[in-house]
Amino acid sequence: MRFKINNLLYILALLLLPFMQLQAAEEFIIQDIRVEGLERITPGTVFNYLPMKVGDTFDDSRSAEAIRALFKTGFFDDIRLERDGNNLIFIFKERPAIGSISMSGNKAIETDKLLENLKQFGFAEGRVFVQSTLDQVELELQRQYYANGKYGVKINSTVTKLDNNRVGISIDVSEGRAARIKSINIVGNNIYSEKELLKKFKSSMPTLSSFYSKNDQYSKQKLSGDLEALRSFYLDRGYLNFNIESTQVSITPDKKDIYITINITEGQQYKVSEVKLAGDYRLPKESLFELISIKSGDLFSRKEISNSSKTLTERLGQEGYSFANVNAIPDINRVEKTVSISFFVDPGKRVYVRRINFAGNSKTKDVVLRREMRQQEGAWISTTQVERGKQRLNRTGYFEEVNVETPAVAGVTDQVDVNYSVEERAGGQLSAGLGYSQTQGLIFSTSVSQNNIFGSGNRLSFQFNNSNVNTRYGLGFSNPYFTDDGIGSAYDFFYRETNAEDANLSIFETKEYGTTFALSLPVTEYNTIGTSLSYTNTAITTTTASSTQITNFIRNNDSQYDLLKFSANFQYDTRNKAILPDKGALQRIAASISLPSFGNSLEYYKINYEATWFKDLFKEAFVLVLSGKIGYGDSYGDTSDLPFFEHYYAGGPRSLRGYKENTIGPKDRSNRALGGTARILANAEIILPVPFLEEYKNSVRLTAFVDAGNVFGADEDISLGDMRYSTGLSAIWISPFGAISVSIAAPFGDESTDEIQNFQFTFGTSF
Repeated sequence: MRFKINNLLYILALLLLPFMQLQAAEEFIIQDIRVEGLERITPGTVFNYLPMKVGDTFDDSRSAEAIRALFKTGFFDDIRLERDGNNLIFIFKERPAIGSISMSGNKAIETDKLLENLKQFGFAEGRVFVQSTLDQVELELQRQYYANGKYGVKINSTVTKLDNNRVGISIDVSEGRAARIKSINIVGNNIYSEKELLKKFKSSMPTLSSFYSKNDQYSKQKLSGDLEALRSFYLDRGYLNFNIESTQVSITPDKKDIYITINITEGQQYKVSEVKLAGDYRLPKESLFELISIKSGDLFSRKEISNSSKTLTERLGQEGYSFANVNAIPDINRVEKTVSISFFVDPGKRVYVRRINFAGNSKTKDVVLRREMRQQEGAWISTTQVERGKQRLNRTGYFEEVNVETPAVAGVTDQVDVNYSVEERAGGQLSAGLGYSQTQGLIFSTSVSQNNIFGSGNRLSFQFNNSNVNTRYGLGFSNPYFTDDGIGSAYDFFYRETNAEDANLSIFETKEYGTTFALSLPVTEYNTIGTSLSYTNTAITTTTASSTQITNFIRNNDSQYDLLKFSANFQYDTRNKAILPDKGALQRIAASISLPSFGNSLEYYKINYEATWFKDLFKEAFVLVLSGKIGYGDSYGDTSDLPFFEHYYAGGPRSLRGYKENTIGPKDRSNRALGGTARILANAEIILPVPFLEEYKNSVRLTAFVDAGNVFGADEDISLGDMRYSTGLSAIWISPFGAISVSIAAPFGDESTDEIQNFQFTFGTSF
């Protein structure tokens, strides 16, 4: 009983506190207001929240109002109000500020990401510390871990007092093991087997690859994505009334195992009875119909309908209707199980580009960016051309990142500006490094280059590298816009020495110096013609160990030559990147001929063709790459054979993996590679997702491959039955120190005389 009375007295005292704090309860006019006890908070902040000012009449009700208003700010632990004559005195005890926040034990979710999410609760350094907010933070952290399937997570927080009325908060996370999916059951499927449906899921029961893919770890977000994939699977196959009735997720008492049950209703299959266009076309109806991929008689497919709407919208965007809207409206006949689809076209107004603006190019001249544009000012906007401008800026190599926006012009309904923002990368590079290749041995290289000299878009470079095989000096200059029409030019001066013996080749040495002048002419957006004229002085040195093929050639043609070569090539290139591309295609045919009657010259020609094609297999996680190279060379005029130093070779990390570099093809009497006059190489690769390194996907590549190829001599018949093969895994890392490539390959179809090298790597060499 005494306990209850004490509680009532305590509550009553709290209610009367604001009134008891005043020396007198009668009304008075406030002459002055003073504040005491403030440390971090300024008096101006207090006065801003006070519901009274000097000159106001003060009474008991105003006292309670002031206390409530100040406590509501959350800045104070205690507030006392006193009266000194007609002056009010507010005495404060501030709540501490958060001086530091540290987290430990969190591996599944990064600290920066967690702290960023917690800011929405007002939990950040410099904010006022409130215990209830910390409790909310712990619940939010727990929720985030639950969403990642870690139901055994434990979170402990420690608050430590610091100087200047601050506190340090340490949050220790014991994540525990993520709950594993023990089973996924689909109930109600009669048409498709559960096995086939579960192939569409990212979640799965444990498999051999689960240790790195984590596909057996439960995640609420991942399950939501799987349910949408299941829905899309049925809706893309005509099951218009498909429905997920319920999803049950149960967890074992030890919070380690998850059981998932999905109840579905498949419904019946619908076909498309008719496809119609409605609205304002603005373009010939027939041309728009050609863009619609779903036809009368096809099974209903949400994917095809969505793709058709997108294609129609993009086509209208190319004609300046950038705000066009295309809606697919289905008319369902449930009796006949058919759907009539009407694509309603609302083009909106045709939009024109007022200005094209660039930001972020503090060094690069405006003209260097503007010449890459395909969208023109004053013309109607083409979304395709705007995006192409972004791609072309990315391909220059001058920028780390390129973004584009098309904001509407204020006060006008049919004009936009196109604003490109760029982040420049360092154009000047001074580098020196060491590398290693199994064939070339230790490599020392150094280079000084300026890719965007004086912001002009031109490139100037000096290179030197030294290895067991090559010593090379080079000086080059290139201008991608030698003329305003986009004709590019390049100059190159070089000196190199080559020891073929150290490259697994037939024994000889060369010393060469020369120069090259090249031009490139863009024919269309993706097609380019290139030409070059080069002069090379070549001196050959042999030894007693040199093959008879080499010594015979030198006996007939001398050992020093002045070669004037003309080359031409045609290239079709739609690849999205210059390094590690994963979209588009490349085709290139090139021919070169040594011109006769120039000093002690040789007369020969070479023709090469190469092609590469990329195909997305599954949501960009797996990409198929098919590539091939064909080369052929021969002599003409007074020269009897293709010069041996122009022969083709195969084998090694960049041609036929699993075989020792340059060793495939004809051999001399010492069983060393002599090379040949024809070469065929083919390659099929699947680019694989890189486990644990998703953020490095632009610099790291992992592939599974099959290589095929061979080199044929002048007196050999070219036969596909003589091809060599290999299969394996390869990895490439474009590191700050150079490209590192590693491959593990198992050759097959090889001969007993072939030199096998299952593991191959290079470091620091050019890529």
